[in-house]
Amino acid sequence: MDPATVGGFSQEQFREACAELHQPALAGADWQLLVETSGISIYRLLDQQTGLYEYKVFGVLADCPPDVFADVYMDLDYRKQWDQYVKELYEKECGSETVVYWEVKYPFPMSNRDYVYVRQRQELDVEGRKICVVLAQSVSVPQFAERPGVIRVKGYKQSLAIESDGKKGSKVFMYYFDNPGGQIPSWLINWAAKLRPRELEVTATKTKK
Repeated sequence: MDPATVGGFSQEQFREACAELHQPALAGADWQLLVETSGISIYRLLDQQTGLYEYKVFGVLADCPPDVFADVYMDLDYRKQWDQYVKELYEKECGSETVVYWEVKYPFPMSNRDYVYVRQRQELDVEGRKICVVLAQSVSVPQFAERPGVIRVKGYKQSLAIESDGKKGSKVFMYYFDNPGGQIPSWLINWAAKLRPRELEVTATKTKK
């Protein structure tokens, strides 16, 4: 999973994320239920090529309207307030693209990791259902050279799809994969994976303030 060159996402990628909300694509592969917490279920699948796991998250966030949730999710400044593992996080214009730089503090004695990625948000109408989708993936641009002592994550992919739960909340799907590089112990991989539902829960809490 090499980093993509700077560019947009295909409509097929947006449609695939939407489809997971209606019918989770867990059959036909060895997806394993990893954890269930606060109405959120996390599944993982071993990527045979890398030996790492892909993750899918499904859940309902009560009293959290989809449009407000999406706005807060895209708010990088808010993430810097609640995420204690953020060292740097900001956007920069690189040609025609807005690129995000994100450095994550890893537990000692591991080296920090950093991400350089693009993201795109679209509102879709699927058979009368309003669905918001956010896609993100690693890119390689000359404006962000690798830093000494920090390991660049070059295989980052994330999808988020949100729609109304029919009440006042949101039905949510998230897909997540990254290749953190280096020798990562299993306990650290699990630690990182459990940050995914935390990301959704904190975003939902912000919408209620």
